[in-house]
Amino acid sequence: MRIGYYQYCPEFGAPAQNLEKVQDTLAGINADIIVLPELAFTGYFFEDRKELKNLAEDVSDSQTVIRLSKFCRDNDFHLVVGFAERQKDKLYNSALVIGPSGLIHTYRKLHLFNTEKEYFDPGDTPLGTVKIRGAKIGIMICFDWAFPEVARVLALQGADVICHPANLVLTHCQKAMLTRSLENSVYSITANRTGKEIRPRGELSFTGNSQIVGPKGDIMARSSSEEDKVVVQEIDLAIARDKSITENNDLFDDRRPEFYNSLV
Repeated sequence: MRIGYYQYCPEFGAPAQNLEKVQDTLAGINADIIVLPELAFTGYFFEDRKELKNLAEDVSDSQTVIRLSKFCRDNDFHLVVGFAERQKDKLYNSALVIGPSGLIHTYRKLHLFNTEKEYFDPGDTPLGTVKIRGAKIGIMICFDWAFPEVARVLALQGADVICHPANLVLTHCQKAMLTRSLENSVYSITANRTGKEIRPRGELSFTGNSQIVGPKGDIMARSSSEEDKVVVQEIDLAIARDKSITENNDLFDDRRPEFYNSLV
């Protein structure tokens, strides 16, 4: 299987222009799954809920989703894209899985970061996996990295690959995702963005360093903090499915959840 990411700098408030940039860059890429950053088309640092509402889309009649579905069909790949989702009076920081057949899965961010709490509603979709070309794919978004339960639940549901759209402003996540991959024996793709947003509420700089991590916690690919770049990596799903640590230890069989009650 060929997995990858596209690290770039979306222009705030210009979804059509950002979509065109994605299509121009990814057309003809040989991959099964490509992950884009969090809020890949709208930008990130909203002034307030009203501004977000004006940019968010309902997936049921979204021109962005329609165009991406055709784009995936034309290129025979799947995209995982960060998306500002509007559903009735709710606004979600979401990630969509879109393939040649159209929209496959929607995940809404469970753990909102900082000012996101002021204009996004907390995610309400259960954690789950989707099957793509024989692989099970789990989705998490940005600050979900700080909660190891997210990656563990996805791994227990059989995820081979965790797709992780992000708009990171801290420097901890990339290190943490080495552990998330290692402790669950899964591949992870963190697609971060680059650049800076200067907005009425202040200024944010994004850290780039998108990466693909292997099931043993090894960095298979990583971009710099500033470059716009597409990276695609060939992976072996059998490695993620082997949960043995030694001949006498299995990562999941050795769990003793009866002692983990304080987690819930």
